[in-house]
Parts: sequence; C-alpha cells; structure tokens
Amino acid sequence: MTSIFADRRRLWLLLGYIAAAAVLFCAPLYLSDFRLNLLAKFLAFAIAALGLDLLWGYTGVLSLGHGVFFGLGAYAMGMHLKLQASGTRLPDFMDWSGLTKLPWFWEPFKVFPVAVALGILIPALLALFLGFFTFRNRIKGVYFTILTQALVIIVTTLFIGQQAYTGGTNGLTSFTKLLGEPLRSDTMKTVLYLATVAVLVLVFMLCRYIANSRMGKVLRAIRDGENRVRFLGYNPATYQMMTFAFSGALAGIAGMLFVLHVGIISPSMMGIVPSIEMILWVAIGGRGTLIGALIGTLALNYAKSGLSEAYPDFWTIGLGVLFIVVTVFLPGGIAGLIRSGAEAVRRIRGRGNMHESGAHSVLQGSNRSV
Repeated sequence: MTSIFADRRRLWLLLGYIAAAAVLFCAPLYLSDFRLNLLAKFLAFAIAALGLDLLWGYTGVLSLGHGVFFGLGAYAMGMHLKLQASGTRLPDFMDWSGLTKLPWFWEPFKVFPVAVALGILIPALLALFLGFFTFRNRIKGVYFTILTQALVIIVTTLFIGQQAYTGGTNGLTSFTKLLGEPLRSDTMKTVLYLATVAVLVLVFMLCRYIANSRMGKVLRAIRDGENRVRFLGYNPATYQMMTFAFSGALAGIAGMLFVLHVGIISPSMMGIVPSIEMILWVAIGGRGTLIGALIGTLALNYAKSGLSEAYPDFWTIGLGVLFIVVTVFLPGGIAGLIRSGAEAVRRIRGRGNMHESGAHSVLQGSNRSV
C-alpha cells in the first residue's frame, strides 16, 4: 500500500512539473511585454535560488555572498554587450576616464561563447578558491557567513573604485544588440524569455538529480552531522567545495540572464542586500526543497512588485510584515505548508479507507452468520 501511494505521489509530482513548465513556456501567449519581462527576471533569480538552496538547504552552508557570484556573471555578459554596442570605439566610460586602449582583460569578452563560459567559470572558480581555504580549515557556521560578507564588501568596493574599467557606480548599460540582433525587439525578448525558461527547467532537473543521488544523501548527512560523515570515511570539505562552486556557477548563469532582460548591471546588484534577499527567497519558500526555492523566489518578487505598485509609500513595511509572518508562523516555508496540507489530506483519506474496510468486514461477517 505504501509503494502504491509513493508511486501515485511521484506521478502527480511529474504531472505537476510538466504542467508548470507548459504554463511558463506558453506565457508569451497570454502576458503583456512588461509582465513577460518581469517574469523572465524573476525566473533568472530562481536559478540563483536553486543553487543557494542546494548549498544551504541540503548542505547546511549559509552564504551571504551570492550577490557577488550573481554580479560577476552579470558583468561578464554586460561586458560583451557593451563591446557589441560600442563597435570599434572604446566604451563611453573608458573614453571619459582617459583610456586610449581597451584593457587586456576585456578582450576575451568580445566573443559571445567565451563571455558565456567566463560568466560561469569566474564565479565557480572564485567560490572554489574561497571554499578551498575555508572548508579545509573547517571554518563554518557564522564565521563562514562573515567571510562571505567580507567578500561582498571587497568586490563591490573594487568595482566601484575602478571607474575606468568597470563603469563605477553607474555600472554597464546602453546595450543595443545581441548576436547582431536588436536586443529590445519583440522577437528577441520572446527568444530570451524561452531560453530562460529552458535553462531553469534544465537546472531544476540537474539539481533534483543531485539531491536524489548518492551525493545528495551525503550532502544532507553533512548538514545533519558533519562529524559523523567524517568518521564514516567521507571528506565533507570536498563535497562542500563542489557544492559551493556549483552554486556559484548557477548564480553566474542567473546574472547573465538577468542582464539580458533588464539591460543594466551595477555594483549595487552585488551588495549585501541582494545576497540577503536570495536567502529570504529560499527560507520563505522552504529550504531543503527545490520547489520551495522556486515558489519563494516568484512569490516574494511578485509580492514586492505588487506592493510597490499598489502602495508606493508603504510597500517596504508590508513586505517586512510578510517576511516576519512567514518566518515566525511557517518555519518550513511555503513548501512546508503545502506538504503539511497534503499529509493531512492523506491521513483523512487513510482513515476513510479504514472505516470503509471495517464496515465492509462487518457486513461480510453478518452475511456469514445469516
């Protein structure tokens, strides 16, 4: 009986995932250009949230520096788009700063595939580098979180201070085309949206595979008892480094897609506030559940957008109250609430089936006695 319920549950989950993917892929048919662009931006955020959930929800490593990895991926794509818009001339902010030649580290970003590869590799390698020195030395908990915050301060200060090379506080903007096509055309917007949905689906499938694999079991074991895992012969630092690098790579992918939809990237998107918002997406959606990361990202960003439109003077207060209510009364997040509701329905059905089977047995016994 238990296996039947499990198979039925897996079937319903699969059908739900397929239906959700179909709704997202068909969004250009029923959403306006503004709403479609807004949804695309939120889906890009969701990719970063999936990586963070794999790191925090499954491995137990809390990072408050994911805004850096997101920003590095975004800058990689922004540099390519800026070079495409500038043509043979130097980018405008370089010209204003007195540069006469394109810096050598900008050269690789002229080629689109190279820019995409660097947008994934640079955040992943930075995360791997940081993880190598922290996890191997068993720096964890609040100390690791403080180190990631320090990383945010260092990187944002560096990008703001190097006006001639990064655009300073203004960042990179004024993008015009991608692969020779106008970036703001309706066709390109639709193509970029569908590409974002496709990447999100692939990333979700990959994260789900990892979570259900042997590696996923080890990650959960590290989260619940790192010393026990070490005594069993595993090296937790290796798994933590791999997950941290993978999570950084996903944040880089999200940053690249974000720039394509929004058309701007500045150091403010790499700061502590965006990193904290990513944590809130996962926490309120339900950490340790990949679908919770998606639900939390979409729900909170749509709440933020809706409240700011309806109540421009008080939306921050409303959003803060929403955060407090969900955190205090829903410790398992939105996904935990849904799971609790499904379990309650299952228990009620189970009791109903037991009553029906008991009544059926009584009737059979009375028939035999007659």
